[in-house]
Amino acid sequence: VQLQASGGGLVQAGGSLRLSCAASGSTFSSYTLGWFRQAPGKEREFVSANRWSTGNTYYSDSVKGRFTISRDNDKNTVYLQMNSLKPEDTAVYYCAARRGPILTFSLGYDYWGQGTLVTVSS
Repeated sequence: VQLQASGGGLVQAGGSLRLSCAASGSTFSSYTLGWFRQAPGKEREFVSANRWSTGNTYYSDSVKGRFTISRDNDKNTVYLQMNSLKPEDTAVYYCAARRGPILTFSLGYDYWGQGTLVTVSS
C-alpha cells in the first residue's frame, strides 16, 4: 500500500486548504483512511478518518465543524477540506491507512504517507 499526500501550503488564519491522499497498491473497500498531524515539539494527533466500506467518518474535537473528510472511490483518494484555519492548525499532516474500523491512535495504522506541511499565519 502506498499513500501520497499533497495540498499543504501557507495560508492566513481564516483561510482554507484541501489536502489529498492518493492510495494505491490494494483494494480499499475494507480500509480506513485517516489524517493525523504533528506540530513541532508535539506528539502526532488524530484529525479525522473515513471507513471506505461504510462511509463512517470521525473527527477530533479540535477540528469538528471546520474540517470535512471525503473520498473519491474511483480515484482511491481521500480529501481533507480544512476551513476556518487557525494558527494552531499548523503542523505536518499525514495520511494513514489500516484494515478495519476507525481508530484514533497512530499505532493502529499500518501504512503512512509522507507528510505535507500546513502553515497558518496569524
